[in-house]
Amino acid sequence: MENILCEYPYQNNEHIALVSLNRPKVLNALSTDLMEELADCFLSLDKNPKVRVIILTGNERAFAAGADIAQMVTASPIDQINDNRFRTWEMLKLITKPIIAAVNGFALGGGCELAMSCDLIIAGDEAKFSQPEIKIGTIPGAGGTQRLTRAIGKSKAMMMVLTGDMIDAQTAYDWGLVAKVVPSKVLLQESFLLAKTISERAPVAVKLAKEAVNKSFEMTLKDGMDFERRNFYLTFSSQDQKEGMKAFLEKRDPSYQGN
Repeated sequence: MENILCEYPYQNNEHIALVSLNRPKVLNALSTDLMEELADCFLSLDKNPKVRVIILTGNERAFAAGADIAQMVTASPIDQINDNRFRTWEMLKLITKPIIAAVNGFALGGGCELAMSCDLIIAGDEAKFSQPEIKIGTIPGAGGTQRLTRAIGKSKAMMMVLTGDMIDAQTAYDWGLVAKVVPSKVLLQESFLLAKTISERAPVAVKLAKEAVNKSFEMTLKDGMDFERRNFYLTFSSQDQKEGMKAFLEKRDPSYQGN
């Protein structure tokens, strides 16, 4: 792959993979080719039974500085409809394993939307987030008006979307956009430690929990509670549930096999 790098196993841990966006000359701008490679990579990792957590990152200067504007400047509406870029975004929803976005530097436009498409965001203290599409005569098209509003509320989302201004990592944390802010130099190590913690939990339960949390954005409270309860019942068909509860009673660490 030309536009991304995949390191697996990451730090000699067979349960964790690190995927890095790799277009440094254009601040990891999200071209159609990059998004197709990313979707293929994620789907491959999702099929690997040993992989339990995926970390997605950029570089120190930028996570991703938005869409590839050079690819879009003369595009027509039909060109956009026929572009595979947005279909690959939809494929990211198919990934059942947790994805941690480790964000350093700029996460602008599509970069911010890509981070929000992950399951949680860990930010370096020098990270910057924005939806600047309004400054170039358009609006977000990959979740910037939807996921951002759900994450930080209508008023703050309106301010970001209508001004295009950036917020820093601490503001993103205070507003609920990111889960944790860490020094930029230790971002990957902190993300790895979080991934390691998640990877040590029961994989079946992790998948079902991720699914239930994501469904909360699409359902009424009653329907969401019903869905959660069904997933709760489903965990009792797994050997990991038996192992987890048995280990708890025996006062030892569980050994989860993912079944």
